[in-house]
Amino acid sequence: MLALNQYIDHTILKSTTLIADIEKLCAEARQYDFAAVCVPPNFVKKAKSLLEGTAVKVATVIGFPFGYSAVEAKIAETVLAMVDGADELDVVVNISAIKNGDWVYLANEINHIMPVIKSKNKIIKIIIESGVLTDDEIIKCCELYGVAGIDYLKTSTGYAEKGATIEAVKLFRLHLPEHVQIKASGGIRDHVFAQQLIDAGATRLGCSASVAIVQGAKGGSDY
Repeated sequence: MLALNQYIDHTILKSTTLIADIEKLCAEARQYDFAAVCVPPNFVKKAKSLLEGTAVKVATVIGFPFGYSAVEAKIAETVLAMVDGADELDVVVNISAIKNGDWVYLANEINHIMPVIKSKNKIIKIIIESGVLTDDEIIKCCELYGVAGIDYLKTSTGYAEKGATIEAVKLFRLHLPEHVQIKASGGIRDHVFAQQLIDAGATRLGCSASVAIVQGAKGGSDY
């Protein structure tokens, strides 16, 4: 098993993010050797330059946080993020389409976004906002995105009332193909909960309280 720091995407996604916040985030990612940083799209280029010469990946979000951007808009965001140097794309799918049972729309969405990301050999993490979904909806997502061949299914944006849960991670693991990994995010603030999510099957954790978590302390906000 990896050391805890290697599971963490050190994250800041608030709308008021400052360049100073990104500098601090990347300095901490360097210090603690986190798996990745996850930053707003407009800070990808900055984060990439700050992390040059390290193994820390740069992730960003697409269609964030509600997922109802047009497919064409998500593709444009994706292309621009990759041009700026993003290694990993955390894509919010159309949550409204999930709630309305429009699986044809969702299949079309992923079938258009996936080739763009995979043509550049980048990592795709699909965010489904498990806290607002029923178990049946989560299972259907696991089936759809598992077949699509994504790299990770991610629990949450951190903006819904309910973030990552052990139950959701276990449900993901039960219904996803073995090759699809799980990213838990939203409300992970302490070492104990982080370890419980890993034990349940998560292989990445999206956290803003990353430093406190690896130090075994509690602190921080969702993002």
